[in-house]
Formats: sequence, C-alpha cells, structure tokens
Amino acid sequence: MAHNALIYCRASTAEQHADRALGLLREFASERGWPVRAEYIENASGARLARPELMCLLDDAQAGEVLLVESIDRLSRLTQKEWATLKQRIQDKGLVIVAVDLPTSWQLLNDTASELTEGILRAVNAMLIDILATMARVDYETRRVRQAQGIERAKAEGKYNGKSKDESAREAVHDMLGQGVKPERIMKAAGISRATFYRIKRELAASVTE
Repeated sequence: MAHNALIYCRASTAEQHADRALGLLREFASERGWPVRAEYIENASGARLARPELMCLLDDAQAGEVLLVESIDRLSRLTQKEWATLKQRIQDKGLVIVAVDLPTSWQLLNDTASELTEGILRAVNAMLIDILATMARVDYETRRVRQAQGIERAKAEGKYNGKSKDESAREAVHDMLGQGVKPERIMKAAGISRATFYRIKRELAASVTE
C-alpha cells in the first residue's frame, strides 16, 4: 500500500538551512513508493508548539498519510505537556510519524509484517518516539542553561554588554531573521546599528540549535 508523505523540515534560525534534509527525505519517500503530497519548510524553534508550517501541515493532513521528518527533534523539543498536545493532534488526524533515523517508525508500514509483529513494533515505536522527544527537550534545556551560565560569567568578568535593550534586540533579530526579513529592516525595527546587528547574528548562528 502506497502512503502519501507530508515532508516537514525545520531549523531554528535563518542561518540554519531548514531545507537541508529535503533531498534526503524526498529520496527516502521515493525508495518506499510514497508519493510526496506536500512539503512544509520553516525556520522556527522546536520548543514552540505554534509553528506556522507545522500547523498548516496538520490542517491539511488526511488520515493514513505519513508525517515524514529527518529525526524526532525536528518535530519536537517541546515540554511533555505540549508534546502530549501535539501527539494527540497528530493521532486525531490519523497521521503516522516516520523519522528517517528511527527504523521502527517506517518498519511499521511494512505490509508483510504479521499482526503480532506489528503490535510489538507499534508499542516499541511509540515508546521510542516519546523517549526521543523527551531527550530533545532535555538537550534544549541543557543548552539554554549553559547559555545563561555563559552570560553570567561574561557579566562577572565585565565582558557582557547584554543589557535589557540588547536582549530585546536579540529577540527581535531572531524572530525577524526567521521570517526572512531583510537586515536593513531588522536594524531599523530593532533600533540597532549595523555592527550590533551582525554581532547578534553571529551569536545566534553560534548558539545552540534549538
């Protein structure tokens, strides 16, 4: 049985190419005879539930289709509560989560599997997906803590210029880069100089992948 695939690609910032894995996902679907019905690509934090392209995918999805991702952390770095919400909506839509790096997720779609084997795979796969989603969140929180510690150390050494204004500018730059806004417009909207913009941009690019 051929399953239509809905490809979802995500990266946190505009500097990170969200479509990096697109070729891999297309090839993966093609090898299994899954027609790709739609592709959803966005720059947004996996720690946010309300992502435009993800919400669009869920609205468009039809029962029995495959939600195809490179790995579970591309789908979620959410809290347990938010992950439960997203997972329930995915289940309500009748979607099947398939991650390229999680063999149990696509072995489930093997028509030759016996009823017993399918039942075991389904239970194991659900558990693994939950574990990977939890690990993705833990990794996100650990990186955030380290980032905060780095800022505190820089403050203690008098090397940190991150006043509240700078923090607001960082948020503005992050959000607008993710929306594809041009640098000149970002600088004007955030009220920052070209040097400050490019400093923040470098820091964001070097910071943790959310």
